[in-house]
Amino acid sequence: MKWDEFSQWGEKISQWAAAYHTDLRDRPVRAQTAQGDIAAALTTAPPEDGEAMETIMADFERIVMPGITHWQHPRFFAYFPANAAPPSMLADMLVSTIAAQCMLWQTSPAATEMEGVMVDWLRQALDLPEGFSGVIQDSASSATLSAVLTMRERATNWRGNREGLSAMGRLRIYCSDQVHSSIDRACWVAGIGQENLVKIGAGSSGHAYEMDTSALAAQIKADRTAGYTPAGIIAITGGTGIGAWDFLSDVLKVAKDEELYTHLDAAWAGSAMICPEFRAKYWGGVEGFDSIVFNPHKWLGAQFDCSVQFLRDPSQQLNTLKIEPEYLKTSGEAVTNYSEWTIPLGRRFRALKLWFLIRSYGLEGLRNRIRNHVSWAEELCEVLRAKEPFEIVTEPILSIFSFRCPGDDAVQQRLVDAINDDGRIYITQGMHEGRKVIRFQVGQFDCTRDDVMLAGDVITEIWEQLT
Repeated sequence: MKWDEFSQWGEKISQWAAAYHTDLRDRPVRAQTAQGDIAAALTTAPPEDGEAMETIMADFERIVMPGITHWQHPRFFAYFPANAAPPSMLADMLVSTIAAQCMLWQTSPAATEMEGVMVDWLRQALDLPEGFSGVIQDSASSATLSAVLTMRERATNWRGNREGLSAMGRLRIYCSDQVHSSIDRACWVAGIGQENLVKIGAGSSGHAYEMDTSALAAQIKADRTAGYTPAGIIAITGGTGIGAWDFLSDVLKVAKDEELYTHLDAAWAGSAMICPEFRAKYWGGVEGFDSIVFNPHKWLGAQFDCSVQFLRDPSQQLNTLKIEPEYLKTSGEAVTNYSEWTIPLGRRFRALKLWFLIRSYGLEGLRNRIRNHVSWAEELCEVLRAKEPFEIVTEPILSIFSFRCPGDDAVQQRLVDAINDDGRIYITQGMHEGRKVIRFQVGQFDCTRDDVMLAGDVITEIWEQLT
């Protein structure tokens, strides 16, 4: 492709993108294809000769689009959102065009220096104290793995990377039983093992479903007596299942008493902390954590992938991850090389989409969206509560709640599947206290109150069809 053709097709694809978002409400939210349909439509061998873009784009429409679940659909109420606000998409187009590999300061000074400033913009937006710095990761999973590796190295006196873990004793990490599965995977990858990830049951204070810190403290003491080496504690604000949140100050008290490294997973709910009114309840004590992660690519509107990890003392993570062969050394004055803060060496220019996004909407524009989502979720919860067949299982935590229809777990799944096959909305199931529940979360960037209220009509209508 020549550059004049690139320009023509770039314009056509931009027009296609605008049209796609304009009529997105008319599409079914979840892909309606069957297993194997897309693979069957693709040629089994690569072409020997190049093909025209007209042909490729026609096949894109014919083959790819029927198999896409539309995460930007305003009635996407499943999982958590992966929002892509238009300014962040435009920024990523520029990043793709420049195609810089931003592993070191010298490989793209603008990327490194903007990353530092954007992390600080978000530090201010979340009301974290001065002194916190941080890095943009690809996902919360990578940030959590970085934190777990730091816990491991700190607990082994920085010997694990050099000597391996075979002679280091059995390390243990502690968390709530409401954590995301990425915590489990981080312990696998770090060599700590599933059996040494100790999950503490939830307490009973209101509807927080918080980690029982009395049980946490007792477990750590018992483990020390039994010869284990406690390494760190992972807390959550806005767990994936039902939005559970730990009492951060209570967790930190245990961590301080036991001299343990702490990580806070606020991947989804962290975005809501740009709203001052939510901080007192969900964010008190956050300044004491060693590591904090939240995903602007979820609720804030940054095109995936973009996860920010804040660090109270980055030297500990640098001591864990930094490796500097001769070909990566930077001559001259000391600079920040963010590849030393993360597991991947290669790095995209992720800060640019944050710059475009925040400047385009302003913090108040982003706050208003989040406030609306929380309000609409609460309103829909009350609508379903008033409908006799439905039981609200977990109350709204920010913009997520869960419910059940009459019947056993199989009936819950049947209702979820029927709703998703219908196509007007998309929801997912979860488990809570041994029972399957139906999750509902509001967070798609362009959804409206009408979209959320329509969900209540669809849920009721499909339930009546099943009965």
